[in-house]
Amino acid sequence: MLVNVHINNLAIIDEADVDFGPDLNILTGETGAGKSVLLGAVNIALGAKVSPDMIRKGADFALVELTFQVDSEEQLKKLELLDIPVEEGVVIIQRRIKNGRSICKVNDISVTMNTLKNIALLLIDIHSQHEHQTLLQTSRHLEIVDRFGKAEQAQLLGDLKEEFLSYKKYKDLLSNQEEPEDKRARELSFLEYEKDEIEKANIKEGEEEELTAVYNRLSNAGQIAEDMQQVHQWMSEGMGSVEDNVGRSARTLAKVFELDADTENIYNLITQIEDMVNDFNRSVSSYMGELSFEPEELDEVVRRLDLIHNLQSKYGDSVDEINAYYQEVCNKIERYANYDAYIEEVKGKYEAAAKKVEKYATQLSDIRKKNAKQLEVQIIEALKDLNFPEVRFEIVFTKLAAPTVLGVDQVEFMISTNPGEDLKPLTKIASGGELSRVMLALKSVLADKDDVDTLIFDEIDTGISGRTAQKVSEKLASIGSMHQVIAISHLPQIAAMADQHYVIEKTTDGTSTVTNIRELSSEESVEELSRMLGGAKITAAVEASAKEMLELARETKKNYR
Repeated sequence: MLVNVHINNLAIIDEADVDFGPDLNILTGETGAGKSVLLGAVNIALGAKVSPDMIRKGADFALVELTFQVDSEEQLKKLELLDIPVEEGVVIIQRRIKNGRSICKVNDISVTMNTLKNIALLLIDIHSQHEHQTLLQTSRHLEIVDRFGKAEQAQLLGDLKEEFLSYKKYKDLLSNQEEPEDKRARELSFLEYEKDEIEKANIKEGEEEELTAVYNRLSNAGQIAEDMQQVHQWMSEGMGSVEDNVGRSARTLAKVFELDADTENIYNLITQIEDMVNDFNRSVSSYMGELSFEPEELDEVVRRLDLIHNLQSKYGDSVDEINAYYQEVCNKIERYANYDAYIEEVKGKYEAAAKKVEKYATQLSDIRKKNAKQLEVQIIEALKDLNFPEVRFEIVFTKLAAPTVLGVDQVEFMISTNPGEDLKPLTKIASGGELSRVMLALKSVLADKDDVDTLIFDEIDTGISGRTAQKVSEKLASIGSMHQVIAISHLPQIAAMADQHYVIEKTTDGTSTVTNIRELSSEESVEELSRMLGGAKITAAVEASAKEMLELARETKKNYR
């Protein structure tokens, strides 16, 4: 679950530090106080895009840090597969934004944005108005059915995906290989040419590097000879050469050593230098004696390098890549040489894979339809709990013309929220309030199927009030009995149901604006509910209503705990 959120210098938040409880956490506040900033901060920490103007004015950086407590063995194993070290179940996600760049860390390990998003999927599920709109995408409906039935369907779906890859591979091979005979003959001729060209070249590993070194030496032989001659003159020719000066110094120091034994170390050093200079000069002389330049040798090196570079431009940048291409060409030639047998073999594998795909897809479809019936019943019950007393809901299956990696099923949710109305696609629902309640119903049904501990709801109370708001609050309390729920709300009925109630407040000193987030005591919660009920003027009657609402909420929660 999400234990703590820490924010620095983000938008109008100077610094905020919030600890959340394990059940139902509700955040309220005046319009414009910054409730959306908190949700935005969580999203930013989990990899959402962030603009430079999100850094608080006058600050150098912005920081968001989320601390999770993970107890699920399955989640811990998945984190381990992502190379995230976890001690005592604590996962700390940190994102720091500075100078238009961000650094993401998980338990002090720098991670890529892709890894961060994969970690987020394991730990938290965020539902905003945008998330509600995804229900209008029929592709999501099959995903929901599969999430509901994943315990029974997971193995079969995995088998189908694996077999479908083989099915598609052989299907593509047949599509690409069924060519006219004359086209195959031209292709075979070209393949034989490529094979012969690579074989004749007979490139060796490291040959290009060796030839390049030889080319550099031969193409610069004149300059090398001139430079070496100059060095030889400096070191060994004439009275002022190094060899001559070192020799005289050695002879002189030999006399000194005879007169003063304390100069032994100096004498030994000069004799070593003399030996080194002599060895050096012999090496230079030997190199100069062997140094030769044959134009024919350089021409041969250039031709060989040109050949290698030509093959690299055609078949690969390295010897390994060229050899891999060569092997692929040989395989193709073999296939063309036995083309009819090859096609028959591919057809056989394709037909076998197609039968398995059909078998798995049919079995999966049967299980899906059975699970969909159970899902229908539970969604209808959940929708009735959310003040849709006459709702009808059906999951309609359509068979696809060709299988996909997910089988042959196309699924669409159909709904009627009022008596006498025909069932219509869920995508036809226009009311945001209705759509948000359908999403909440789905989440309540899927809650015990999901491994994710934390669910965040934003704008779940859009377009509702009165009795419906009360029903939504009860449903949130129900989900909160199984998962940690964090909800941002502007309705007192929902705020009253909180196990932990937080207020988001905005203050200003005339030059800057600051948003604070703090947990309310029981007395402060009564005051906040009174504000939400009564507006600007809070009377004794409004305060009494707030206390009564809290008491009724406590009684209601007993049914779920």
